[in-house]
Amino acid sequence: MEIYLDNAATTRVCPEAAEAAMHVMLETYGNPGSTHTKGREARAVLDQARKAVAAGLGCAEKELIFTSGGTESDNWAIRGAVRAQRRKGKHVISSLTEHDAVRKTLEELSAAGCEVTLLPPGPDGAVSPEAVRAALRPDTVLVSLMLVNNETGAVTDIAGVSRVLREEKSPALLHTDAVQGFMKLPFTPKSLGADLISVSGHKIHAPKGIGALYVRSGVRLEPMLTGGGQENGLRSGTEPLPQIAAFAEAVRQAKSAMPEASARMAELRQYCEETLSRKLPNAVFLPGGASHILSLSLPGYRSEVLMNYLEAKGICVSKSSACKRGRRSHVLEAMGVPDRVIDGALRLGFSRYTTREECEIFCSELVNAAGELRTAL
Repeated sequence: MEIYLDNAATTRVCPEAAEAAMHVMLETYGNPGSTHTKGREARAVLDQARKAVAAGLGCAEKELIFTSGGTESDNWAIRGAVRAQRRKGKHVISSLTEHDAVRKTLEELSAAGCEVTLLPPGPDGAVSPEAVRAALRPDTVLVSLMLVNNETGAVTDIAGVSRVLREEKSPALLHTDAVQGFMKLPFTPKSLGADLISVSGHKIHAPKGIGALYVRSGVRLEPMLTGGGQENGLRSGTEPLPQIAAFAEAVRQAKSAMPEASARMAELRQYCEETLSRKLPNAVFLPGGASHILSLSLPGYRSEVLMNYLEAKGICVSKSSACKRGRRSHVLEAMGVPDRVIDGALRLGFSRYTTREECEIFCSELVNAAGELRTAL
């Protein structure tokens, strides 16, 4: 029996999304830019897909630009915002716990002359609006903070940050990497007060290689790619219609299932935490508010060893972001987590397909692992 509990890294494509992609590849395979019948069919699919994803995000269709995923959306939002605001200043505020798509982009901007302030997280793993207020300067042009942390599930009060920017009359644009929050937490651009929002398909049961960037009407970004003028002239290139159609169908499915799925994932998260707290009293549970992510640690054990034991039992988990490729978690380091806890950390990622039985087996096998591996410590 295969048990997949790494849904914060990626999700399996849902049948409805796979069917939508297959239909486009085999039936409505025309170029949306062509004017013949096949092209018009493809254009209709593209228009309907944009409408569905925009509805899921809660924005106007013209404010949604399809991208290759969260990394591209983050890169474009940050670079584009800084360049658009270059006459107002060069100061950017972010955090020490951002995804590498944000961190590496900010490192490049810093090397090019921008001043970047990276705020440490609070005890809950998130950056507070008041911390942003304290870091604001007259020349701050961008605040970029993750909505849901991909390693701990910590939720940042983006709406509160937006209020701070308004109260301080700051010209800064607000970007949030909402890849882990999209279709998991209820939000809209209006409720967050964000100018730029990054989302991705492969976290919500769509294929890899497709995502979107919300760009608030009135915010002007320079084109990511120039050429044929697709995506309102902002990202040229023939649209990857199979992925886009699948993304749209995944959004439709996730939107209808979200209330029930979120409640069920919260129950599974609570079950795992309560069960392991009882059976492994030395286990440490890291703070996080999202229902679909649980970060825990067995201090004194090695994450890799625990993961290998579980994998041998058919259970897939991770120790941090899949993008870290084995390196120590910068998120947990920034939170001040002791080395022994970081070195024994595991991350569980639930989805709407995760079952109670799978969680029961995971808990049982982790307890077994702790017992069998203790002699090797």
